[in-house]
Amino acid sequence: MNRRLFQSIREYKKESVLTPVLVLLEVLMEVLIPLQMAKIIDNGIQGGDLAYIIEMGAILAVMAMLALFFGAMAGRMGSYAAAGYAKNLRHDIFYRIQEFSFKNIDHFSTSGLVTRLTTDITNVQMAYMMTLRLLARAPIMIVLSWIMTLTIDNEIALLFLVAIPILGGALLIIAKKAHPLFEQVFDEYDELNNGVQENVNASRVVKAYVREDFEIGKFHKISGHVYELFTKAERIVAWNSPIMQFTIYAVVLMIVLLGGKDIIRGKMEAGELTSILVYAIQILSSLMMVSFVFVMNMIAEASSDRILEVLSEEPEMQDETGAVKEVPDGSIDFDNVDFSYAGEDGALALKNVNLHIGSGQTIGIFGGTGSAKSTLVQLIPRLYDVTKGSVRVGGIDVRKYELKALRDQVSMVLQKNVLFTGSIYENIRWGDEHATDEEVQRVCALAQADGFIREFPDGYETQIVEGGNNVSGGQKQRLCIARALLKKPKILILDDSTSAVDTRTDALIRKAFREEIPDTTKIIISQRVSSIEDADQIIILDNGRIDGIGTSEELLRTNEIYREVYESQTSQAGDAEEADAREENAKPENTKPEHAEEGGNGDER
Repeated sequence: MNRRLFQSIREYKKESVLTPVLVLLEVLMEVLIPLQMAKIIDNGIQGGDLAYIIEMGAILAVMAMLALFFGAMAGRMGSYAAAGYAKNLRHDIFYRIQEFSFKNIDHFSTSGLVTRLTTDITNVQMAYMMTLRLLARAPIMIVLSWIMTLTIDNEIALLFLVAIPILGGALLIIAKKAHPLFEQVFDEYDELNNGVQENVNASRVVKAYVREDFEIGKFHKISGHVYELFTKAERIVAWNSPIMQFTIYAVVLMIVLLGGKDIIRGKMEAGELTSILVYAIQILSSLMMVSFVFVMNMIAEASSDRILEVLSEEPEMQDETGAVKEVPDGSIDFDNVDFSYAGEDGALALKNVNLHIGSGQTIGIFGGTGSAKSTLVQLIPRLYDVTKGSVRVGGIDVRKYELKALRDQVSMVLQKNVLFTGSIYENIRWGDEHATDEEVQRVCALAQADGFIREFPDGYETQIVEGGNNVSGGQKQRLCIARALLKKPKILILDDSTSAVDTRTDALIRKAFREEIPDTTKIIISQRVSSIEDADQIIILDNGRIDGIGTSEELLRTNEIYREVYESQTSQAGDAEEADAREENAKPENTKPEHAEEGGNGDER
């Protein structure tokens, strides 16, 4: 695993060091036990010395108990170290993601980041624990057991020097062929998780269009590809076990053959052959452990590479030394701004944008789909950095602000409204975690959300389910507006955030803005002319350029885009009102409800 990842061990270094030390003591006891057994067999049993057998047996029992104690402690310390290491890795990845700009996040898929935080870290955790215990144990066991074998019989000890290179070479070949396949598998996991996440999030759409069979087919295709890659990799790794087993049994047979001859010739005692066989099993079992850890590390290596991608991603936006921590006011200036999502060499989404917005003004932004309306406002809280030119808030370039200070004063309700699992109170307090119940209720009233909230059985304690799927689109928008208002920002940006509410509610929200937050700069993106026609200025965007700026009256005279949409929407509204009037006039006079007529007659009598 990469050294960069080992920096996440931190406070678990002590456990990480103690684990191999305890393993060393455990192995030392296990290596001495066969030697003690040989003495009991050769000197005690064959000599018929019961006292010697009892004495050596007591020592043997103590060794076994010590081996058990050291092994248990090593397992405990190893578990702490591995679990703590995984915890720190999750912490480091999650915190690094929090530092990412939108551009950084665009480099990774949501499902890819989730897989790294779950499956990949689990793989690294398992590999680390095995490395601390098994990989520390195996070399020590091999060396000590081989030394003990060497003290008993040189010829047999040389057998192991032949077996070890054979097994090591086989492991290297297996690793070289399997590692690239494991890397592909985890990339496919990202695709699989992405498909499942998309399907669950869009389950209503899937059912509405009866596309379950299509989604199942898509899932089976990706799942099948993961299966094929894993099967191919596992087939290669599967060679590890038979090669190891064949080598172990071949070596044991050779030991029995050579040891048997030495016993017949009187050069070796039966107890010595027994201890050599135990040492052989220990050596070859340790080699099996090494191969097992090797395979686990092969999988973990692919995972660690993916984790390292996130940790190595440098946040595009970082605070300068001596960054400004106070936003003077809500004025906004764009000076010769160009912006491209792909950087300087990419296609420009915004081109030569110049505009001034005074503090406290209400600004409408209007334009067709893809005209870069959302892109424009995302530069204000510095969700992206300009490619060329500058954006100033309160007369200061946004790049000179401390990011937290800037974003605390710019409340933004994005196009895609997001609510989190928890009560309505908890969701609104994202704007200000210390807000009182009364403050929360006040901003909900401004956002025209208080009425429907109080209709819920639990009122403000109503629990929002994941994604906010238990409230309507319009209700979700109003809750998000309330959340933004609670921040008491100097700049409030609504990115098409009232599209799901009716025109009357939209008008009430705008009225509340004018009366309750007159000093806040308000930027409203909308496709609905009625939502922006009373703004101080309306900015018309077309293909990333400013096509016009002015009041509604001025733009009706000077801007063709605005005039066409305005006339289209007002004529449609007029047609709807006329149709309603015709329908009302077409009703016959005697359609008054029967009980009303009876009431009238009673009054006359």
